Amino acid sequence: MKDNRLVRDTIDEKLALPVGVTLDRFIKWNQQDFPFATGELSQLLRDIALAAKIVNREVNRAGLVDITGASGAANCQGESQQKLDVIAHIRFMRALTNGGEVAGIVSEEEEEILYTGNDQARYVVAIDPLDGSSNIDVNVSIGTIFSIYRRISPLGTPVVLDDFLQGGTAQIAAGYVLYGTSTVLVYTTGRGVNGFTYEASLGEFFLSHPMIRTPEDGAIYSVNEGNLPAFPGGIRTYIDRCRERNYAARYIGSLVGDFHRNLLKGGIYLYPPTAKAPQGKLRLLYECYPLAFLNEQAGGAASNGFQRLLEVPAQSVHQRCPLYIGSPRMVREVEEA
Repeated sequence: MKDNRLVRDTIDEKLALPVGVTLDRFIKWNQQDFPFATGELSQLLRDIALAAKIVNREVNRAGLVDITGASGAANCQGESQQKLDVIAHIRFMRALTNGGEVAGIVSEEEEEILYTGNDQARYVVAIDPLDGSSNIDVNVSIGTIFSIYRRISPLGTPVVLDDFLQGGTAQIAAGYVLYGTSTVLVYTTGRGVNGFTYEASLGEFFLSHPMIRTPEDGAIYSVNEGNLPAFPGGIRTYIDRCRERNYAARYIGSLVGDFHRNLLKGGIYLYPPTAKAPQGKLRLLYECYPLAFLNEQAGGAASNGFQRLLEVPAQSVHQRCPLYIGSPRMVREVEEA
């Protein structure tokens, strides 16, 4: 009898524990921060979360249904497309189009603006549907990066290029999804940074990292040191200092994975220009801008080496840019170098 009471007490205790705050509930609670949006931005974030759940499913079964490896095609920038690049692109385009809140999309996988037909929608999105997709073959973390703008062209008309070239400071929301040992969605709407972990058995994202703050300083540097001879002299000097200080070198080769680790633990991610890529290799609109916005909201910093990254002017949808992002003291030291 005593054992039965003990079992019941244990069950009651577990049931009394809160399940957690879902992404939908969190968005609803914070909807009053955007009175002009009348729920549209909230729905847009839900659409991104839905696509992320579908891509998470595809990633988790990739090795079983032959969707790893190269697709045999190249994207608009001449880079080899992976099968999962194409799948993730399609999933996000469908979710954003069918959701009805997005008038136009810029994707890494398409050269031109994608028109959704939702000309009354107030928002445009710039997105890298699957960053680091070549790593899926070796079971390494990959991710999605997105940026949201309120369009400046008249409602009821097709979006125009200027809707996407407003600059980093015009972003109203940005974030990323990390598909790794767990799937995590991290985003900001300009009022701090929050992270949500996907619980597959319930099909929900739950708040797991409330109000993320990145450390002021760190002891991790993330850079492809194989390109060291091609880096500018100041960057080579900075990397030498990191080695002398016994900083940990951590480089996955997946931007979202490297950034997420440094956001939580403190550190810096560096992608300098080289002789072959004098403008850098990362894309400004859908890689650098969104991560810079999010990182600043978490207390970090981002630079192109000479100025605040969010103030770098946008001139084309696939523009490239050097990136130094992470703990503010480390970014300032790189700028000095």
